[in-house]
Amino acid sequence: MLIRIRSRDGNFRFEFQPTSDVSELIAKILETAPEADPHTVTISNQPRGNEVPVTTLTGRNLQSLGFKHGDLLFVGYQTRSAPAPEPSVTVVTATTAGAARPWEGVEEDAVDRYWRSQEGKIPRPRDTRFCKHGANAMCDYCMPLEPYDAEYHAKNSIKHLSYHAYVRKNTPKASSSASVTSILPPLTPSSYKVKVPCPTGGHAPWPAGICTGCQPSAITLQSQPFRMVDHVEIASEDIIERFLQAWRVTGTQRFGWLIGHYEPYPDVPLGVKAVVEAIHEPPQQGEVDGLELGLPWEDEQRIRQLAKQATTPLQIVGYIFTDLQPEEEDRTKVKYKRHPQSFYLSSLEIIFAAIVQNANPLPSKSSFTGKFGSRMVTAVLTGTAEGGVDISAYQVSEQACAMVDADMIEASVDPGIMRVKEEDDTRYVPEVFFRYKNEYNLDVQKNAKPCFPVEYLLVNVSHGFPQNPSPLFRSTQYKIENRPGLEDQSIESVLHRLAEIDAYDVHESSQGGDRQKRKTLARFLSDWHLVAFLGTTGLVSANDMQVIIRTATAPNLEDDKVLDDLVRTEGWLTLMTFAREAAPKRPTSSPLPPSSSGHVPMDTDDIPPEVFDQIARESGPAPGGGGGAGAGIRICPHCTFENTHGGTDCEICGLPL
Repeated sequence: MLIRIRSRDGNFRFEFQPTSDVSELIAKILETAPEADPHTVTISNQPRGNEVPVTTLTGRNLQSLGFKHGDLLFVGYQTRSAPAPEPSVTVVTATTAGAARPWEGVEEDAVDRYWRSQEGKIPRPRDTRFCKHGANAMCDYCMPLEPYDAEYHAKNSIKHLSYHAYVRKNTPKASSSASVTSILPPLTPSSYKVKVPCPTGGHAPWPAGICTGCQPSAITLQSQPFRMVDHVEIASEDIIERFLQAWRVTGTQRFGWLIGHYEPYPDVPLGVKAVVEAIHEPPQQGEVDGLELGLPWEDEQRIRQLAKQATTPLQIVGYIFTDLQPEEEDRTKVKYKRHPQSFYLSSLEIIFAAIVQNANPLPSKSSFTGKFGSRMVTAVLTGTAEGGVDISAYQVSEQACAMVDADMIEASVDPGIMRVKEEDDTRYVPEVFFRYKNEYNLDVQKNAKPCFPVEYLLVNVSHGFPQNPSPLFRSTQYKIENRPGLEDQSIESVLHRLAEIDAYDVHESSQGGDRQKRKTLARFLSDWHLVAFLGTTGLVSANDMQVIIRTATAPNLEDDKVLDDLVRTEGWLTLMTFAREAAPKRPTSSPLPPSSSGHVPMDTDDIPPEVFDQIARESGPAPGGGGGAGAGIRICPHCTFENTHGGTDCEICGLPL
């Protein structure tokens, strides 16, 4: 094949075999440019833009890179004698050697791998008015639409493109003129930081010097056309009810991390939904008008690791908090605080959301850095116009995350206004603009300094509950963590509950046993808060915790074998030993026939153990097993009746004295 080269040294043509290694092309380029620094050589299919360092293409042949006969490549480089600071050379060399093509080694989420394997086009039925072809043919009126078709989104009231639809929209179509760019990621994360050191190497690093090559461009705020998550689904209403219970009792606000997973969302082309299976509450101090929260929280890594070990691997998909205040006139209703005339998320909440999203980037093969955006969702429980309680879900835009990362913005006293920070020696702030329609309905651009509305940084996310709930955790009855004084978790409460349901009588399914007890125990264990607490007791090892979380999230708790792996573990046997000790002690006696006096023996199962203890203390040891409160009086140890006769059986219950 013939490959054409164009550089500052002129135009050149070279013959190669399709299977030739790219190193042969690099060698020919260096022959035409003897003063070029090999580490700075870049190629592109355009005169400007899309430059790719040749050091990231080593080990591949020309055909696999998409080169075809007659392709024209534009070559750029820096000369060896170019004055460049020593640190910049070191940084570039280390980056290209250790992180060449970082997007190739990325392990994406299961839902991303699924959508990449699908065609993703929107099917359309045959149009009875315009389609004139046969059943197996296709025309412009019935051919599938691209997942980013604007008319389809407007018709179905879909405001934002899904993440994968946005990726496909920005991915160039393969053609004869597309070579290297056809296999490169289409996305680049936003960054508003000054590049240090400067890529040109022509001046001292900022703040000593700055140029157009290292300073960020001016920012024009605009509504983000895509969203990383299209829908938030709460697996069960009980999850929200249990979370709200703390506010209903104390009146203070609460915060919780959403534990769940991601699934395809068919209502949006190539859509993704976050399914919430549990809410984990970290240590916090709630107030009537807010709360205090510590980040990072100590238990984070343990909770993340425990969630991954479920039968359906779970992760933290976002967070939720309450902003509820009862109406003064009617305490049964909640004040309507967040609406179009006030705000949806305050400037402080947006900055917090951006910090959380920056700390949890999404692994992506579609980004040059291997990461792009975040799927962390912000959910708010707040009042509605009717005085009820509802959920609102949001994300903040990539522009918001980049501005927070560059330390450019800060919260203001007005919750609906975001302030732009002043520039100083440690912070460079580029020009920031936003557009709006004035009172004459004209599109106007305005400087965002010193402040601008927070709506430019928000992305709406829909939410809802499934029609046929099938939560991963079947129970939400156990006490919730980090609610001191309201719900105190303790191993004693767990052991007493295990004793109440006779958990120590449940064995492997091959040994038989009461099926109802097995179902009751399995449902009791299928509780996220219980499983998370057992990991802190020290009675269960890490390996046994894996068995417990898999048992708790088993798809079919009705199966007799669902508990078999659990009852064989050492940690479970330890719990059962303590549960037997915690079980109430009752006297054992063989059933006796009715006494000669005709009395039927009394059932003592309903007598509390404390009664037996009191009787034993008061009676004390006496000949014949009886105790005397007075001369000739014998107290029955079963029904506590004082017997004065000289017989051997109680006059009331008929049991032996």
